[in-house]
Amino acid sequence: MTENTKSQTIISSSPEKLSLLGWNESFESTAAAADLNGRIARVISVQRNLFLVGDGQEEWLCAPSGRVLKSNNGDYPVTGDWVCANETVVTAVLPRSNILSRAEAGSRYSRNGSITREQPIAANIDTVLIVCGLDRDFNLRRLERYLTLVYNCGLNPVIVLTKADLHDDPEQYVMEVESIAFGVPVILSSMQDERGRSELECYLGQGMTAAMIGSSGAGKSTLANMLYGNDIQATRTVSSSVGKGRHTTTTRELIRMPQGGLLMDNPGIREIAFHEDGHGIENSFADIQELAENCRFADCSHGHEPGCAVLQAVESGELAPERLESYRKMKRELDYLSMRRNKSADRVEKERWKDITMLIRNMKK
Repeated sequence: MTENTKSQTIISSSPEKLSLLGWNESFESTAAAADLNGRIARVISVQRNLFLVGDGQEEWLCAPSGRVLKSNNGDYPVTGDWVCANETVVTAVLPRSNILSRAEAGSRYSRNGSITREQPIAANIDTVLIVCGLDRDFNLRRLERYLTLVYNCGLNPVIVLTKADLHDDPEQYVMEVESIAFGVPVILSSMQDERGRSELECYLGQGMTAAMIGSSGAGKSTLANMLYGNDIQATRTVSSSVGKGRHTTTTRELIRMPQGGLLMDNPGIREIAFHEDGHGIENSFADIQELAENCRFADCSHGHEPGCAVLQAVESGELAPERLESYRKMKRELDYLSMRRNKSADRVEKERWKDITMLIRNMKK
């Protein structure tokens, strides 16, 4: 079989049709190098052990092949994946350009010694829209965790502040967010007057894929409806007693948008747990990283060391103590995650308690 014939076998739909779902030359080169045989399609949604896939021309349901079902290397198909499929079965998953993932729920406070299991959210994403409502959902510390999660995955974040109509001066919230999200676009949005629609549409151009993440009731489904220009996602009211939303979106699905791109709504995230240590914290806390360059000690923990420029910034009011505490918590969490991958759980726990004992002794001096 010649190379050209093989390429025709892999891509049964025209590249123009596939490009409507985000197909590009990079994916085409990857597919050719992988020497696959089948029909290229993108996973539109995952429904238990079935996948709704599409090739820009039609959509159909597939089951995983035995090889895909038994895969244990993290490439089980998720929404946004490019796959090889026939009329009934997904036979292979193409290498991903990226993946948005977190640790499985309940692992954030786990100290049972087991490695946290990855929970993939979406694959092959261009932009992650971090959606936060300007009601009881607004929380700078939570936004810091979202940013670290997105940066750890090597993705580009955009923060969307919904329900701007609830305030006479919502711009003050933009300034607060900009003070902890350096260089990240922050967009105010309101369903009442479609505020923010034009700014967000630039992330939904032809072939682009954006995924929304945020708490339940943050306004993700309402935002999707506004950007689409019609009610395509069900919405529910937020509880007035506790200020929390209920899960309206129950599946992750790529929605073809009139702007030419694709938008993925996601169920609300209650716990932002990390799976990878990565370099996300360095990007999320760039101000602390910059201050740390002037610390007396290169390995300064910014806890009690003399000559700590970060602590001096807190004392002078340049850095909020809440932000430093947020940094410390995430740093400890990510360091523990990194160590746990390279050492036994017993050894990690022993060293952790040794560090705590030393810290207490230094505080008593």
